[in-house]
Amino acid sequence: VAANRAAWPGNGAGGSSRRQRRTRSRTELIFSASHVAHLLREGHYAQRLSSSAPVFLAAILKCLTAKILELAGNEAQNSGRRLVTPELVDMAVHNNALLSGFFLTTTISQVAPAR
Repeated sequence: VAANRAAWPGNGAGGSSRRQRRTRSRTELIFSASHVAHLLREGHYAQRLSSSAPVFLAAILKCLTAKILELAGNEAQNSGRRLVTPELVDMAVHNNALLSGFFLTTTISQVAPAR
């Protein structure tokens, strides 16, 4: 058992545990329901807030972000690029009929607005 421990993640074998942790933390989309609740209360969007509303909104944000990143990744792959850039996110959003309506009046950072 002790011989196998050296190969376990985080024990220094097979790469830096710091690098693995950083990569692992970037692979999951996490929207904290408590943080969403705090932002909803701080923004005064409603007089009352149910306990399930922030959880539901966090789930919607996770799904929406995953879809946008998937479409932007497809755009990057189709154009032969290895990195997803803000321009590719903008292209992905505006090429999707459903998402383009949501982001009609949105300007994405580092992207020139359409003329």
